[in-house]
Amino acid sequence: MESGIFSLFLKAAIAVTLAAACLSGAQAAEDGGLELEPLVVREVERREVDVDRIDTEDFEVGIYGGVMNFEDFGSDRSYGVRAAYHVTEDFFIEGTFGESELGQTSFEALSGGAQLLTDSEREVTYYDVSLGWNVLPGESFIWNRWSFKGSLYLLAGAGSTKFGGDDVFTVNAGVGYRFIAKDWLALHVTVRDHLFESDLLGESETKHNVELVGGFTIFF
Repeated sequence: MESGIFSLFLKAAIAVTLAAACLSGAQAAEDGGLELEPLVVREVERREVDVDRIDTEDFEVGIYGGVMNFEDFGSDRSYGVRAAYHVTEDFFIEGTFGESELGQTSFEALSGGAQLLTDSEREVTYYDVSLGWNVLPGESFIWNRWSFKGSLYLLAGAGSTKFGGDDVFTVNAGVGYRFIAKDWLALHVTVRDHLFESDLLGESETKHNVELVGGFTIFF
C-alpha cells in the first residue's frame, strides 16, 4: 500500500518538473532568450563588360581602289568613290563612281603600232546604283583576343560606262565583305562584274569586265 502511494507521488513530481521546464523554455523564448544567427546574403560580384558600340547612323561614304579586267583590252587599275544608305539591317542602296583605262588589244600588241583608240578614248568612267543584301551578318575573329562585326553581302544594279567615245548601259552584279574595324570605320573587299553590249571591235557582243577592289568607308 505504501509503495503504491510512493510511486504515485513520484510520477506526480516528474510531471510537475517537466511542466515547469516547458514553461521556462517558452518564457525564455518570449523574452528573447533564444538567439538566432543572422541570415548572411552574399552579393554577386559583377564584372565590367565592354560592349561594342556600333554607330546607329545609316550612311557610309568612302573610297576604293583595285584592278579591272576589260574583255579584249586587258587589265588596268581602277579607283573611285562609294556611298551607301542602309535602309534596314539586311538591305542597303549603294552608289559608286569610278575610273579606269583600257589597255591594248591583242591585235594592237601584235601589229607593232596600230592603234584602234586614241589615248582619250581609252579613258573609262563608270557609275552605277546597286541594291545590297547582307546575306551573312556576323563576327570576324582575329586569334582568340579580338572579335569584329562584319557581313558578307551581295550586290546587283545598273548604271553607265563611258569609253571609246560612247556611253553604254551597264548591269553589274557581285559579292563583297564589310569588316567593321571601328564603330565608325568599315573595310570593304568587293568583286563585281560589269556587263554591257559593245561593238567597238566590229561585232556587237556582251562584254564581261570583272573588277576586284578594296577600300574603306566612314559611317555618319
